[in-house]
Amino acid sequence: MPVTVELLHIPGCVRCTGSREALREAAQAVAGDELIWRDLDVIEHMDYAVTLGVLTLPAVAINGHLVFSSLPTPDQLRRALSDPPKHGP
Repeated sequence: MPVTVELLHIPGCVRCTGSREALREAAQAVAGDELIWRDLDVIEHMDYAVTLGVLTLPAVAINGHLVFSSLPTPDQLRRALSDPPKHGP
């Protein structure tokens, strides 16, 4: 089953740029070929960010659910992906 990880950020964010690849690699290690990684510019995806409940950036959503309201470490992301949020009620 595919796992979607979305990094919501502002363009030019130094923290995001510096951590993005390590986070993507951590997600890839857990999800393998099932990973769908999306870098989302919050300015272009403002409505979606509001729907998720994003209040601070950067933020990370897994399968359409806000999981981290601040940038996680690769280990935190790996742990969260071990038990990802499910769609639906």
